[in-house]
Amino acid sequence: MLDIKGSITAIITPFDNEGSVDQKALRNLVEFHISNGTNGIVPCGTTGESATLSHEEHFDVVEIVIDQVSGRVPVIAGAGSNSTLETKLLTKHAKDAGAEAALLITPYYNKPTQEGLFQHYKEIATSVDIPIILYNVPGRTALNMLPETVIRLSKIDNIVGIKEASGSIEQAVEIMKYTENFTLLSGEDSLTYPLMTLGAKGVISVTNNIAPGLMAKMCSCVLDGNYEDAREIHFKLSKLFKVLFCETNPIPVKKALYLMGVIEDEVRLPLTVMSKEGTEILKSAMREIGIELVNN
Repeated sequence: MLDIKGSITAIITPFDNEGSVDQKALRNLVEFHISNGTNGIVPCGTTGESATLSHEEHFDVVEIVIDQVSGRVPVIAGAGSNSTLETKLLTKHAKDAGAEAALLITPYYNKPTQEGLFQHYKEIATSVDIPIILYNVPGRTALNMLPETVIRLSKIDNIVGIKEASGSIEQAVEIMKYTENFTLLSGEDSLTYPLMTLGAKGVISVTNNIAPGLMAKMCSCVLDGNYEDAREIHFKLSKLFKVLFCETNPIPVKKALYLMGVIEDEVRLPLTVMSKEGTEILKSAMREIGIELVNN
């Protein structure tokens, strides 16, 4: 059975100054995460600006990450869409490319009913033989997948977990209480520590892009029962958790990586680079936890 736990990076997609995927920077990012103890990598999620990647770019990013990881940690390929047919296409590519699992966001814009959500995920799961992790993020999709729907889906063999980003601890607890052999991962960095103390197995994290060592240590401490040290790391990172979402994700985290000298300062429209005011707040939060700023 696939064992997904700990600190998993929702990796950004770096672009060069011409707006193309920067393949060298992407490979370097993979090495940065693995060398700092990251337990898994998610390419082409929301943080990877999947909504503005062409299918060819999406496939390339997934394949590059899988190639660079080379089996050292699980790769969970983002493969969700608001179209069931497109989701099936992206999920099949994830399997064929060698991903260990696929992360499937709830269909956005369409706003299906709970029955529609069930049938959407059932169709993918029965069509593509790959472990599937559900992704519930109402703030992005305007749709909340209710616990009873998640519990129902958890009974399908290859639906193995959920990235839960509703912001509701109560909802997460209900899912954990009424599922078996089903992994709940935090989808909000600021809730990782409390959710893990309640039984979540880890996080698919934005903050992990710039502070992978601290996030990995926090998660491992909780999994080892060392709640005191984990709580100290949570407090240390708490300001950064907030600042990384002061403008639309992944604007702040890509600015942070630019400040670290790791990538170019590029996002794709309709996103724009971080404001000067936000950048100054971000710099302060990064300095507080000892991150060196190269492009200052």
